[in-house]
Amino acid sequence: MSDNGGSQGGGGGRGRRGTNRPGQQGRNTRPRQARRPDPALASLDQPRLAARDVLRAVRERDAYANLVLPGLLRERRIDGRDAALATELAYGAARAQGLLDAVIAHAAGRPVEEIDGPLLDVLRLGSYQLLRTRVAPHAAVATSVDIARAESGPGKAGFVNAVLRRVSERSQQEWIDALAPSDPVGRLAFGYAHPTWIAQAFADALGPDAGELEALLEADDTRPTVHLVARPGEISAEELSLITGGDIGRYSPYAVYLDSGDPGSLEPVREGLAAVQDEGSQLVARALTLAELEGPDGGRWLDLCAGPGGKAALLGALVGIEGGRLDAVEPVEHRADLVRKTTRELPVDVHVADGRDPGLAGGYDRILVDAPCTGLGALRRRPESRWRRTPSDVAGLVTLQRELLASAIGLLRPGGVVLYSTCSPHLSETTAVVADAVRRFEVEELDTGRYVPDVPNLGGGSVGVQLWPHRHGTDAMFLAALRKRGD
Repeated sequence: MSDNGGSQGGGGGRGRRGTNRPGQQGRNTRPRQARRPDPALASLDQPRLAARDVLRAVRERDAYANLVLPGLLRERRIDGRDAALATELAYGAARAQGLLDAVIAHAAGRPVEEIDGPLLDVLRLGSYQLLRTRVAPHAAVATSVDIARAESGPGKAGFVNAVLRRVSERSQQEWIDALAPSDPVGRLAFGYAHPTWIAQAFADALGPDAGELEALLEADDTRPTVHLVARPGEISAEELSLITGGDIGRYSPYAVYLDSGDPGSLEPVREGLAAVQDEGSQLVARALTLAELEGPDGGRWLDLCAGPGGKAALLGALVGIEGGRLDAVEPVEHRADLVRKTTRELPVDVHVADGRDPGLAGGYDRILVDAPCTGLGALRRRPESRWRRTPSDVAGLVTLQRELLASAIGLLRPGGVVLYSTCSPHLSETTAVVADAVRRFEVEELDTGRYVPDVPNLGGGSVGVQLWPHRHGTDAMFLAALRKRGD
C-alpha cells in the first residue's frame, strides 16, 4: 500500500507520483466510484456514514478501502477532524473484521452470514467504536441506530440497537477472554484481529524469535505511519522533511515520515518530487543498486514486475543519474499505464508483457523481481486484505514466483545480480523460492544484509533479509540478492 516503495550515483529526469502496490495477483484495483449518500441521510453523522459506505464497498464488490475512502472524502468535502474520524473507523473496522464478526455473532445469537449485509456493515462500524475506540458508548450505539433506521426502518434499527447494547456489556479484553481459541497462536491471532493461519505463518518466519509474535501482531494491527520517498536527483530527504514538516527516515536515505495529513495534497508530491512509498520498498530498490557485480555496470537495468511503478520510479531516477536506462515489465495494460505515469520524464521504457517470457534481449546488469505475492507483509496498509487471503492462495503464487525468478536469471549477464523480493514473510514465498533458484541455476547467494546498511536486527536466517513492522517500522519485506556465475 505495497510500494507504499541507491545506487552509488543517480541525475536523471523528474519523476512522478508513486502509488502503493496492491500486492495481489490479478485483481483489478480500480474500484468504481463510491455511491453518493441518499439525501435522506444528509442529517446523519457524515464521518460515520462515509466509513459505513467504505465497509459496504469492501463487502459488496471487493473494493480496497484505501482506494475508496480518499475519493469519497473529497466528493463529500469531509476534511480535518471529520476526515480523520472517518479514516480511523473505516480502516479500523475493516482491519478488525474477524474479531468484530465473532463478537457480533455471539451478541446476535446467529452467524454473521445470516445477518443482512447492510445491517452487518452498521454493526461492524458500531462494534468497532465500542471495543476499539474512546468513542462514548451511547454515541456509538445512537449513531449506528440512526443510520440503520434511515435506510432500513425502525424494526431493523431495533435489532441493531439490541445487538450493540449486548456488545457494549463487555470490554474488548473480556470478549477475547470469552471467545478466543485456547491455543497460544490462535488466541494471539484472535486478539489482534488476524486469521490464525497468517499468525502461524508469521511465527514460522520468525523462527527462533517466535516469542516476538505478539509484538509483530500488535504492530500489524496498528495503522502505519505514512512514508514518503524523495526523488533522487530532484530533492533530498532533508529538503522534503523541511517542506512537509515530516521526520527524516531512519534507514533509507530517501525516506521521510508523516504523522498525519493527506500526502496527495503536498506540493512535492503533486509536482512529482516525492511519492508515497513504504521505507521497506525503498530499501529493496536501493539494495539492488548496492549489490556487487562482476565486471562493470553498463547501466542496463530491469524491473520485471513493475506495476504500479513505485520501485521503477526510484530505480529509474537512480540509473538515470549514471546515464543508464531501466526496462519495466507489467502484463496488465492499466497497471502498465500507471507505471508510465509514475515514471514519465525518467529513463524508463515500459513493456506490456508477461515477466515469465517478456521477449526482451538478455544481458541485463541488474534485475528486480518484486514478485506478486500474498501481501501478508503489508496488511497494515490494506486493512481488508487479511480476510480475503486463504492458505490455498500460496501454492499458485509460489509457482509464479519461481517462474519469474527463473526468467530473470535467464535475462542476466554473467556476473549480473537479481534482487528477489516479496511483501510477504511466508517461508514458501521467500526462502524456499530463493533456495530453489540456487539449487537449479548457476547463481550464488550474496550477503544481502550488506545492501541494507545500518538496519539492525535483520531476520531471514541464512537466506536473504527479512524486515518487520515491529522491529523496523516497515512492511514485512523479504529480499535476497543472487549473482549469476560467470561463464
